[in-house]
This record gives sequence, C-alpha cells and structure tokens, in this order.
Amino acid sequence: MSNFNLESNRQRRSGSIRERLGERREDRERLMDKVVFINRCAKVVKGGRRFGFAALVVVGDEAGRVGVGLGKAKETPDAVKKAVEQAKKNLKSYPLAGHTIPHDVLGASDGGLVMLRPAAPGTGIVAGGGVRLVLEVLGVTDVLSKSMGSNNPFAMVGATLDALGKLRSYSSVMALRYGDAKKE
Repeated sequence: MSNFNLESNRQRRSGSIRERLGERREDRERLMDKVVFINRCAKVVKGGRRFGFAALVVVGDEAGRVGVGLGKAKETPDAVKKAVEQAKKNLKSYPLAGHTIPHDVLGASDGGLVMLRPAAPGTGIVAGGGVRLVLEVLGVTDVLSKSMGSNNPFAMVGATLDALGKLRSYSSVMALRYGDAKKE
C-alpha cells in the first residue's frame, strides 16, 4: 500500500510547476515594455560621489491597455525592473477606434500639454519622445499629436495618459445621451 502511494506522488510531481499551477496571467498577456527615460542622480559624500538611477517605463499589451512606472535603484537594470513591476500594477484600459483614437483630445500634467488627433490608416504615429512610446505600447498605429509646454519626459507621459483618460467610445457617449432605453 505504501508503494502505491509513493508511485502516485512521483507521478503527480513529474510535471513541471507551470503545468501544475497553470501559467501566470502576465505570461499569457505578452506585455511589451519600453524605457522612456533614465535619470542619473549623484550624491556627494566624503569618499566621492554615489550614483543612483531612476527609470521611467511604459508597459502595454498593444490592445488598449497601458501603465506607467517609476523605479529607483543604485544600478540601472534594477531601476528598470522595479519600474516595469510598478507599471504592470498600474495598467488601465482605454477605448480605441480600430488602430486610432475615437476623437480629438487634449491632456495636461504638470507643465506638459499634449494634443492627440485621430488619423487616417497608414499615417503612422506622428509624435515624439514619451508620447510616441505610450501610444506604441497602447496599440495605436495612426495618430497625430502636438506637444506644447514642457518637454520633460515625466510631464509628457503624464499629459498623454491624462488625454487618453478623457477618451470616450461611441457606444458610451450614446448611452449617456439616450440611456439604455433607445431601441431602434
């Protein structure tokens, strides 16, 4: 009887951990991350300078979800890793209209101001810096943008997310205007 239990335990343990527990959600989603900016900071001490790094990273699934994270560490790879982990926790969904945005929108954050406009298929992403990276990981392929005010990467990414947060899909606007009672 004990031999039988021993055999069944071996059979249960023979599979990999992934097979037993199933794949994690992040592994199935295939998230894409891009580093927007890495800042080096120096602290002057008795023996010289001590450097620290801060990384600003955007993460998205190229299907309407994007998140931003900031990580700080003594080494660059550690800072990027922390930023990616934080960005994954901050993922939010935004409405898209195909491969562009549904309507014109203006977003502001700190000193940054970003205007986004939908574009015809084949236009591409006409944007620079942090705005382009946010839109790429979001899954937008055709959009026009204009950045006004500060060109600080933190302000530009924040303003882009503010603009995306103001987007409304056609169906949500119709539901607000006419309610769910409209049946034609």
